[in-house]
Amino acid sequence: MVIAVIQLGSVDYATGLRLQGELVAARKENHIPDTLLLLEHKPVITLGRNGKEDNVLLSRELLEAKGVELFETDRGGDVTFHGPGQLVGYPIFDLHGFPTCGTSTLKYLGAVDYVRRLEEVLIRTSLEYGIPTKRIKGLTGVWTDWGLRSSDHQITRSSDSKLAAIGVHISRSVTSHGFALNVNTDLDYFKLIVPCGIADKPVTSLAQELDRQVDFVEVAQRVSRNFGRVFDRQMLAVGTVDELLGRKIDIPAKPPQQLRTIHSDDTTWA
Repeated sequence: MVIAVIQLGSVDYATGLRLQGELVAARKENHIPDTLLLLEHKPVITLGRNGKEDNVLLSRELLEAKGVELFETDRGGDVTFHGPGQLVGYPIFDLHGFPTCGTSTLKYLGAVDYVRRLEEVLIRTSLEYGIPTKRIKGLTGVWTDWGLRSSDHQITRSSDSKLAAIGVHISRSVTSHGFALNVNTDLDYFKLIVPCGIADKPVTSLAQELDRQVDFVEVAQRVSRNFGRVFDRQMLAVGTVDELLGRKIDIPAKPPQQLRTIHSDDTTWA
């Protein structure tokens, strides 16, 4: 069993939504395998089903003047930002194909266990860069976990900074939306919102934690590899969405040069 991986490069949010809808429909009909889209978005603020408009700190007009779009979506969670330097992942998975383990009474992954696995992918990826991360009870996402350092006289790093956000939608067991991992993201954009509705915890990025720019292609490769490990699947690189669907669709899916080397029954969660 495989997970198809497609690199899309930079995609505006509306196109990303249309593309997810196309692939979700195809997955429900079993016309495609489980698929992972990896991409960047142009600057956009999104409100989930649980989102509060007060957590967007500027009007739509002022956001537009700054080149930032605003969308309401059907994913779980509150408000978040997507933009350049941030790796966004949209898994289009049929959870019926992923059996549970342990003491679960479910025969296949439910929403909670699915989100925990997404967190695990990002926790493992962060650790590969020497950044310890964790979950926080009652919240969704991945958070730094440096702890305090005093004996070695190194600069003390704080914990509980959000490195990755997660918000998903599940319909007839097929997932959409997903995660956003801050790689080289301009964190000033998060000053336009109350990220995920949490005012007392900062947002961070791999670049900020490492004090250097991070190879974006390498991060995408590592995330893809960790998806294979966590979900126990072989990862299969697919060149384009057209190739996956076996037909032409009116959605651009050709990756940019720098990424070509990377081989009610609805539920929301965040």
